[in-house]
Amino acid sequence: MTATTPPTPSRGPIPDPAGRVELPPGTVLTDSRFVNDDLLPVPLARRRWTTYNFAALWVGMAHNIPSWLLASGLVALGMDWKQAVFTIALANVVVLAPMLLTGHAGPKYGIPFPVLARASFGLRGANLPALIRAGVACAWFGIQTWIGGQGVFVLLGKVFGGWAQASEVGGRPWTLWVCFVLFWALELAIIHRGMEALRRFENWAAPFVIVGALVLLVWIANKAGGLGPLLDQPSRLGWGADFWPVFFPSLMGMIAFWSTLSLNIPDFTRFGAGQRAQVRGQTLGLPTTMTLFALLSVFVTSGSQAVYGAAVWDPVALAAKTDNVFGLLFALVTVLVATISVNIAANVVSPAYDLANLAPRVIDFRTGALITGVVGVLIMPWKLTETPELYIFTWLGLVGGLLGTVAGILIADYWLIRRTVLDLPALYTPGGRYWYTSGWNLRAVAAFVAGGVLAVGGSHSAPGKGPFPEDGLIPLLKPLADYGWAVGLGASLVVYAASSAGGRRT
Repeated sequence: MTATTPPTPSRGPIPDPAGRVELPPGTVLTDSRFVNDDLLPVPLARRRWTTYNFAALWVGMAHNIPSWLLASGLVALGMDWKQAVFTIALANVVVLAPMLLTGHAGPKYGIPFPVLARASFGLRGANLPALIRAGVACAWFGIQTWIGGQGVFVLLGKVFGGWAQASEVGGRPWTLWVCFVLFWALELAIIHRGMEALRRFENWAAPFVIVGALVLLVWIANKAGGLGPLLDQPSRLGWGADFWPVFFPSLMGMIAFWSTLSLNIPDFTRFGAGQRAQVRGQTLGLPTTMTLFALLSVFVTSGSQAVYGAAVWDPVALAAKTDNVFGLLFALVTVLVATISVNIAANVVSPAYDLANLAPRVIDFRTGALITGVVGVLIMPWKLTETPELYIFTWLGLVGGLLGTVAGILIADYWLIRRTVLDLPALYTPGGRYWYTSGWNLRAVAAFVAGGVLAVGGSHSAPGKGPFPEDGLIPLLKPLADYGWAVGLGASLVVYAASSAGGRRT
């Protein structure tokens, strides 16, 4: 293919009344090292996601089994239900801020996350944050698919019987592995149809899952004659010295739950009809939905304790306690829709774009999605969710620290250095203003290293509870480990802004 041909300097980007920008007429971008159809800016005519679309996206993503289990993980660590819900609510208010800041570039320029990262990291350097984000998404895809497959296994076992007694392969019934593989294949079949199909799927999936969750609440409340004793259980931690050492790493873990989307939200907002749509949609959809879903999980679990004498936090296990075939099938469909909704939107779209950015010539959106599906199986997701300590402190904490570091650089570059003004054609042009040093912005790399070391260098595990030394990878940094996301974001933002001050803004 021919080299990229930039537009003549006299032509500027074409704005519209909503402040959105598209490529100038006649711009030819054909350098296959940095361009393919999935990475090019979305034309203005195709940017039509509304407030409802963004709100529905978040409702569909928030209403899933891992979100339901967040409160149970915190209660297992010693919190009462009020402390757990408060922690989840605060975390989602906090993570909304970088979500809106990085999301701004989507509707304005129509570009996905890896292309936005080119402005700060360079055309080649953008592969560093993109591959980190892609790796995290692949792992999350595997976790969600495993949990969804387990749900199908449990519910089908109740309908047909005998599934749990099947011969074992790798320590688990072969029927469980079949459910896992079938669930995986269904997800990839849907994403193969593209982003417009995803928008339509989320529009009806969101209200369906809400209805399913409310049906579960009504069912258990009717059986319990109330919501049971769980709401009266005191915290084992109190609000004093025992609470805060658990609260802060838990808060960072809850922030890390959606810190992935705080980076790649431009992958979705690039289809937005304007800033108002993405700001209102995300504000209505994320913190409110996650908080209400946490409350719903607590109320339903409380009812289960009154009915069965023990708290049943897993909604699949709870639904499986009914003998009503129609109820089981409804629960099965709800689990399918809820898990597919979040997994495709949160964990396939991003790595598909990120991997396309790595090699646009050979990887398009659909190929990237397939690679994501394969890697998501290879990371053995059944291992990551075995204990709350491993899931919340080790996995979510480490992920949050690294992604917070990238977010700090993106926010500093886009808002503080460039004041939201980008040269759109140059984001695809080697040798242009975002080429830096052979395609790498060394200031961004230095800021990433500094922020990353401070954020995750002190990572530690209790003996036998995780992969890190008890005193931390770098003992001096151990006190910072509980605040990894905030430390990474703040440190990288300051380092990058300071080192880039006085540089070019476009």
